[in-house]
Amino acid sequence: MTETSDKKQLLHLVFGGELSSLAGVQFKDLSALDIVGIFPDYASALIAWRAKAQATVDNAEMRYFIVHMHRLLEPEVKSA
Repeated sequence: MTETSDKKQLLHLVFGGELSSLAGVQFKDLSALDIVGIFPDYASALIAWRAKAQATVDNAEMRYFIVHMHRLLEPEVKSA
């Protein structure tokens, strides 16, 4: 089933993985990346990011990120 809404979707991707070094953003194993999901807005992506970041707090090399997919899909559109 698809969701419909009058609100504009501002898609965000949450993913993470173990870094090779704390000095950069290069992953040890790309096949082991944790794709948390795609979310319709920043607020819901932030909730998912916080949950994953908190769950992996004991592993200093584990990092999670939020990617603003809507900026990649429509770079000319400015969002609030």
